[in-house]
Amino acid sequence: MSRCRLLIKTLVSIIFATLSVSCNTQVNRTRQQPQVNAGQTPQPNIVYGDMIIKKESDYLMIPVSIFPDVNQGEKSWSNLTSSSYSRSYKDRKNIYNLIFYSKKDASINTLLNKKAIIKSFDLIEKKTIGKPNKRFWLYRIIEQDTNKDNKLNYQDATIGYLSDLSGRNLQQITPNNTQLNSWNVVQSTGAIFLEITKDTNDDKRFDTKSYMRVNLDNPAIGKEIINSELENKIKSYIVEQ
Repeated sequence: MSRCRLLIKTLVSIIFATLSVSCNTQVNRTRQQPQVNAGQTPQPNIVYGDMIIKKESDYLMIPVSIFPDVNQGEKSWSNLTSSSYSRSYKDRKNIYNLIFYSKKDASINTLLNKKAIIKSFDLIEKKTIGKPNKRFWLYRIIEQDTNKDNKLNYQDATIGYLSDLSGRNLQQITPNNTQLNSWNVVQSTGAIFLEITKDTNDDKRFDTKSYMRVNLDNPAIGKEIINSELENKIKSYIVEQ
């Protein structure tokens, strides 16, 4: 009987010892994990958006984003789950590049070779009777931290650009330190008319509206429709109260 009790006591001691080691290991892991995570700098992963396929173009496009994105307030993975990551590309606000893939010869290129945010991109068309239509991609691109808050966001200058359908021949069409708001292609003139806002007093705010014209046969930074001379003349006509 004593031998049986001794055997039982031995087995109980082994079980308690095993449980103790297991618990201590778990506690140590729990304590160490935050220290490891706290010391790590989260590296953003590339996130590819859905393919954009236009019948008017021989190229398909793939938007490129990142996750987490500090420019959108995502500073770490701590509150993110694998499922939210897998769905994240659908909710991306910031696009950092566009990949162009040729449907014909499988050639591939990227739109940008610099850090920037593509705020929007739209397909526009210039129609000429008796000639093939000219098609362009029109972009609004944020590329400089104009409000000096150490990140790129929608409060910074938003510059207008045009490219061909392959994403090549990128051409700036609005001045630096302005924001492109809207546009309208007027087929009868072969031009695109742009509405922009300017920061005229260097207060980091874009609050002065202006209009520009860009010739689509020879795209370049547009010419303002209302120049300073015309504006001064208009001011002289205003009746002071």
